[in-house]
Amino acid sequence: MHTTTLTITGMRDEQCLRLVTNAIQDLPGIGYLEISLETGAATIEHGTFVSAADIYQAIEDAGFGAR
Repeated sequence: MHTTTLTITGMRDEQCLRLVTNAIQDLPGIGYLEISLETGAATIEHGTFVSAADIYQAIEDAGFGAR
C-alpha cells in the first residue's frame, strides 16, 4: 500500500466532507482514508494501481481543490 497525504480546500460542512470521501472511496484499491473537515488534511492509503494524480483528479472532479 502507498500513502498519499494532501490538503483538500473548499470544504465547508459535513456534506462537502461526504462528497470528497465518496469521490475518493469510489477509486479502486482505497484502503484507509482520513479527512479532517477543520484543516482539510487528508491521509489516503491506496494500492499501486491508483496514483496520487488519480486521487487529486477525483477530488477536483467532486468540485474541491487539493494541494
